[in-house]
Formats: sequence, C-alpha cells, structure tokens
Amino acid sequence: MFHLRFLPILLLLTAALPLAARQTPIDRQAVVERHTVRNTTTDTLSSLSVGNGAFAVTVDVTGLQTFPQYYEKGVPLGTESEWGWHSFPNTAGYRFEQTQRDYVLNGRKVTYSVQRKEAENKAAVEYFRANPHRLQLGNVGFVLLKKNGSEATIHDLRDLRQELNPWTGEIRSHFTLEGTPVDVLTVGHQQQDAVAVRVESDLLRQGRLQVRVRFPFPTAAWADMGTDYDHPEQHQSGISQQTKTSALLTHQLDTTKYFVALRWNQKNARLAAGAQPHAYLLTPGKKDKVLELTARFAPRQPSAAAPSFADTKQNSRQQLAAFWKSGGAVDFGGTADPRARELERRVVLSQYLTRIQGAGQYPPQETGLVFNSWYGRPHLEMHWWHSAHFPLWGRAELLARSLGWYARPDVQAEARRIAQVQGYQGVRWQKMTDPWGQEGPSSVGAFLIWQQPHFIYFAEELHRAHPTAATLRQYQDQVQATAEFMASYPFYQKDQDRYTLGPGVIPAQERFKAEETFNPTFELVYWHWALSTAQQWRVRQGLPRNPRWDDVLHKLSKLPQANGVYLATESATDSYTNPEFKTDHPSVLGALGMMPNTGQQDTATMRRTFNLIWKDWSWDKTWGWDFPMTAMTATRLGLPDRAVDALLMPIQTNTYLPSGHNYQAERLPLYLPGNGGLLTAVALMCAGYDGCPTTNPGIPKGWKVKWEGLQKMP
Repeated sequence: MFHLRFLPILLLLTAALPLAARQTPIDRQAVVERHTVRNTTTDTLSSLSVGNGAFAVTVDVTGLQTFPQYYEKGVPLGTESEWGWHSFPNTAGYRFEQTQRDYVLNGRKVTYSVQRKEAENKAAVEYFRANPHRLQLGNVGFVLLKKNGSEATIHDLRDLRQELNPWTGEIRSHFTLEGTPVDVLTVGHQQQDAVAVRVESDLLRQGRLQVRVRFPFPTAAWADMGTDYDHPEQHQSGISQQTKTSALLTHQLDTTKYFVALRWNQKNARLAAGAQPHAYLLTPGKKDKVLELTARFAPRQPSAAAPSFADTKQNSRQQLAAFWKSGGAVDFGGTADPRARELERRVVLSQYLTRIQGAGQYPPQETGLVFNSWYGRPHLEMHWWHSAHFPLWGRAELLARSLGWYARPDVQAEARRIAQVQGYQGVRWQKMTDPWGQEGPSSVGAFLIWQQPHFIYFAEELHRAHPTAATLRQYQDQVQATAEFMASYPFYQKDQDRYTLGPGVIPAQERFKAEETFNPTFELVYWHWALSTAQQWRVRQGLPRNPRWDDVLHKLSKLPQANGVYLATESATDSYTNPEFKTDHPSVLGALGMMPNTGQQDTATMRRTFNLIWKDWSWDKTWGWDFPMTAMTATRLGLPDRAVDALLMPIQTNTYLPSGHNYQAERLPLYLPGNGGLLTAVALMCAGYDGCPTTNPGIPKGWKVKWEGLQKMP
C-alpha cells in the first residue's frame, strides 16, 4: 500500500521530469489526419504527391497525371527520381576549363568556375550548367472519352472531391464525366520506385477510360515541367515485353536508358502504341468496372514483376504509419489562438513532404522530386535547410541516408580537386552539383562558403543521436577533410594578427560582390563553431587537438559591428542604409539562431540587430527559409511571440499551399528548404537548445503545446 510519507518524494520526482515525459501521449494519428488535404477545384497549385524520399509522382485532381499541360504553370505533374539523370552529348567539345576564371585575391591567383559571358566561353558555361540534368521520367494519366468519342478536357469534369491522407500516403479522387462517377485511389511504394492506382467506374465498361504512359523530352533548361513532347526523333521508346497482365516499356535518350514495368489486374486489357509519339495506351476490357495498375520506374531492366496495387497500398500504409509513430510529434490542439491550427497544419504537411521528397541517398534539389529548378541540381548550402530537422525530430536515420553521398570516392575527389586547384587543403564542398559531385559553373555559387561547415553540423547531429565510437569512425574522414579546408581558407593578416574570411566570398545573403567582401558575420560564427566541433571529434577519439586549427580559432576575426548592431559583413558598413543590402536572406540573424552562442556573440547586440531587421527589412524580397531562421533567432533571444510572428508572417514567400508546399513565385511554386526550416524552428521552439534556461522557449505564453520525441539543438 502506498504510504503518504512517500507523496512529497513522488511529487518532487514528477516535477523533475521533462514536460514531454509528464504529459499524456499525443494521439499522433488524430493530429496528422485532422490535416488531411482536400481539393474540390482544378486549381493548378493544388497538385498532390506520393513518394518514398527518392522517387515521387505528382498527380492532378483525377488521381493521375491526366492534364500535365494544364498544370505546367502551377505545381506541375512530375515523375522524378534520384537516379534519373541525362546529359546531351558534348558534340562541340566544350572543356570545363572554359568556365574557369582567375581572380587575384589576397595577393594570389585563385581559380573559380563562373558564368563567363565571352562568346567563346558562354556556350561552354551553359552546357556545363545544363548537363547533367534531372529527367522527368514519364507521365501516367487517364484518357477520358466523352459520349461523342472526343477526348475530355479538365473542364468537362464535375463533382470534384480529392483527399490526401498523410498518415497513409493515400490520395482518393472522385469526379464525374457526363454524369458517370470515377473513383481513384493512388499510392506510392516505399521501397520501390512505383506508383499504383485503383480505378472504379462504369466508364471502363463503356470503353471510355484508358491509361496513357507518355515520355517527355528533357528541356535542359532551368526548369523542366515534364511537358515537352517535341523532338520525337531525338529519343526512342518501345514495348520490349508484354504478357496478359504486364508489360515492360523502355525509354532511351542518347546513352541514358531506363524502364517502366507495368502490371494490371485485368487479363483482357491490352497495351499498344498510341497515336502520339512515345505514348502507350492501356485499354481495359469491358467486363469489369475496376482496374488496378502499377507503374514501376527503374534504371535497369527489372528482374521481378512490379508490385501489385494491393501490395503497394499495404506497403504505403505500413511504412508511413511507422514513420509517423517514430520520432517527434507536436500537438497545437490545446491552443485557442487560431494561428496555432495553421502552424500545426504546416508542421504536419512539412513532415510528409520532406519525407517523400527529400529523404533519399542524395542531397535534395530545392523543388524536391516534382520538377526541375536549376536544372534539377542539388544545392549543398540548402542541404541544411532540407535535412537538419530530421535528427531534431528523432529521425536521424533519414539524414544519415544522404550523408553517404559525401563519402563517395567521385564526390570526394571532385571536392578535393576544387580545393587543390584553388590552393587549399582538404575538400571544398560543391555548391550546385549532381550525383557524381561535379560542380556547376556559377558566378554566385562558386564563392559561397557556408555549405562547407554543413557536413560537420550533420555529423555532430548524428553523434548526438548515437554517441558511439562507430559514429565517430563512420564520419571522421569527412569531418577531418572538411576542417582541413576550413583551416586553410582564412587569410592571415599579419599586421592585425588575425584571420579573415575573404575577400573572395559571397555570404549567404547573396547581395555582395565577391572580390570586395570579407568577414560576413554568420560565416564567421559558423566557421568558429565547426572548427571547434571538429577539434572535439579529435578529442573524442583520443587524438590531440590540431594546432593549426586552434591558431585559426584563436585569431579568427571578431564579429563586425557598428552603431551597436552586427553588420552583414565587415566590408559593408552600409549594411542597413543601402536598400539593396536589406533584401534577400537576413543571414546575420543566423549567427545566433542557426548557430548557438559560441562566445563570439553578444546577446544584447544581437537583440538590437534583430529589432532593426524586424522593423526595417524588405521582407517581400526574402525566401522561404528566412522566416524559420528569424524564428530561431527570436527563440534564442527569449522572444517567443516574435518567433511565432515570424513563422506566420503574411509575406508571399511565406505562403503554404493547401498541399503544404512553401510557395515562392510563379517560377518557383514550391520550395522545400522552407518546409525543412519550419520543422527545425519548431523543434527549437519546443525542445530548446543546449543550456536553454526555460522549457518551450519559443512558445508564447498562453499557448498549450504538447510535444514528444524532439531533440535539442546545439
């Protein structure tokens, strides 16, 4: 029997438990499913996706990719993967050296690959920027016939109802054509690059519903919406195998070849070439009003049949439920402030989108696996914004998947080559790159340096999740090589006995000329934190501290400031008076937001800097991740109301579509760094950071927020 004398002890022990440990468990499924996405219109920004992190398919209101041209100006109907890449033959014999230019920086020659405009070099630059490019692999959609035999348009559809349940990854679509209903269930396989649908309609019995698979041609342009059906003579496709319930399609562009394995349930359905080039029509029989179909895309000829619809559905349900049950969860449901529900919606859908669009074995591109932006290439400085949240949400394994890319021999060799050509040690991680680590010429990207410390940050996150000798062994080589570059890059000013970053640098706020810029505030803090952490990795393994790294740490330039606030860079004393310098990323805030207090930052100075930027920044000229970054700074400064205000600031680039995608502009209708940044900010606002003096440091008073499974930021 419990004795009353133990009650005070029990109360003390209970009070000592973290808030998340004392509360009742969150009903995770209820939280997720109250943000089921519902569409009832043909809004071109309402496309929905299924995927597995390395492959994704985006569908229109029919549940497949029936009207790709109609959606190409909104969120396009893409089918993309990590493995689907192509290069046009270099028939002109362009040399990468044609993209390179020598600069004299700190008294010596340094070579960068940039966007040269001279006639003899411009074509070479454009070739190496555009090749390789990610492929839109194919378009799987319905052919819907009206009673008069003509093909229906999207405007002929009625009674539109569509739902995406993030808990299961299922998209249910309903519409009618001339009074006949059509019901579609769309799912994506979580281990195979496959999409599957179940269609139920009397249109099948009437011979008025077919499925068309069509292969577009790559644009090799900045964007690729998967709707270029011109140039049929420049690629080849065909049916290489067919049985009563399956077929294998091949598609070849130059030396790139891939396969689409189809599987269906009706033995009397037939696949044949369509009237359009590179299009194939599956015509169901008229005995059944149900058709089940799976399309699996593969870079090599598959040795096994595509999974059935039933298997794909079960796989999606099991794997996505396991995802939601793992790691962290946040429930804003107890808060009366109506903004809380919108914030929770963004949090739930951002988890879904980052899981299906950017949890593969390569750094993601900024538009995920929907459509190409920047030729489909990953940007390594954005890898932090895409993926740093995974360990904070207790899903470190999803970050670990993409860290293997940095260890690839070809990737490391290219990063080491760049460093050596420029006269540095270690590896200089690329900016705009591809699966093989090749560098894309860029007059901005070539001078960015803030992607360099990311690997150390990621490795430290994984060590915090799994503080073992095995983790240290797994990532030590890349941590070492990353730090070697970071120690060799700063320029030593003998007369001032200090190390500077630059000239020859463009900060995260891409508004400054490389040849004139030095000592950006955010990069100075990140440099100091990463080199200090790399030293800790040596100590953890019983190795001595590297004296060269310590010398840089001790003599790294102080953070530049004037008039009581931090400057964007030491070279820009007009950081807050020049209108141009009050646009783009206010990255100076990242120096105490993304970054912890390393001893370099003064909190009072950063608070004054924050207040100035909050009041006087051109917020309409910012990007999606700037709002989470601002929220993180507000949290570390003890300004929780400002943190929420930042996440919900009514600015176009802070818009979150009904699907959860972070809209930027017409040319960039989705932007996954915004989604990832939101999740990082919310984790910090709830779980806090090392040495945080309060619980829920970014949650305003009066808000009742439950969370579990979140981890602190450094």
